[in-house]
Amino acid sequence: MEVEPFQQGLKIESCLEAEKGEVESIALKFLGHYGLKPAFKIKVLRGIPRHVGLGSGTQLTLAVAYALAKASSLNVNPRELAGLMGRGGTSGIGVAAFEAGGIIVDGGHSFGPGKQKQSFLPSHYSPAPPPPVLARYMPPKEWFWVVAVPPGGRGAHGLQEAEFFKSQCPIPESEVEKASRIVLLKLMPALAEASIAEVGEALNMLQRVAFKRLEVELAGTASKRLMELMVGQGAYGAGLSSFGPAVYGLVEGCRQAENLEKALREFFQEQSVEGMVLKARTSLSGARVLLNP
Repeated sequence: MEVEPFQQGLKIESCLEAEKGEVESIALKFLGHYGLKPAFKIKVLRGIPRHVGLGSGTQLTLAVAYALAKASSLNVNPRELAGLMGRGGTSGIGVAAFEAGGIIVDGGHSFGPGKQKQSFLPSHYSPAPPPPVLARYMPPKEWFWVVAVPPGGRGAHGLQEAEFFKSQCPIPESEVEKASRIVLLKLMPALAEASIAEVGEALNMLQRVAFKRLEVELAGTASKRLMELMVGQGAYGAGLSSFGPAVYGLVEGCRQAENLEKALREFFQEQSVEGMVLKARTSLSGARVLLNP
């Protein structure tokens, strides 16, 4: 993303035409809050696929607001901006990843009368601030995440997502206890020890309990088949992104990542569909803003 002064109001350019209006809305909200004139040119060079579970909304919102803050010489951090822009009201993972990268465990919100949250709603509809980061792990550079997005599927978002929260929450305490035990006693120790096999096993277990189990059911058969394929092709673990339909597999080494990419592309070809496949490492630094001299 590029941001620079502009003399004739806001000028928005985006690689995704559909995002131009959203970028303008984000910018105007930010500028209005600080009483700044809309005198910037914003150019989005690369985009994240929307509504497939990759957190594109939070990343786009924070990228626009943070870049404008830097360009305006405002000393404001991403967490403050998230509260201002209405992000991180349920999960703080997207905000924390933008801040400093890593694999993150957040602490959620206090719940009940007079507390941070009084109802179960997704971040876009919740005024709560981003929750605290309990742990942040920086995995080895040899760990890769291979992501596959089946065609045609769109994760729950907007009103559909809000209705899903209302109908399915609160989750039974027994299910929450299962997920908490997996995270605290298996996933977190495995991340601390950089044990990829144990991390993968924990990820597999989490797909079968609590809220994630409901998300997997909602995502449908295509996402389930992709997760099964990933594990069958040697991924240590596989899981569904936030509401899907994107799924991810954890592998070690570039060669294993490339082999899994190939298997997934062949799967899509056999099904005569055009799915998306990509590989990535965990960000170890978060977002960066570079100011032109």
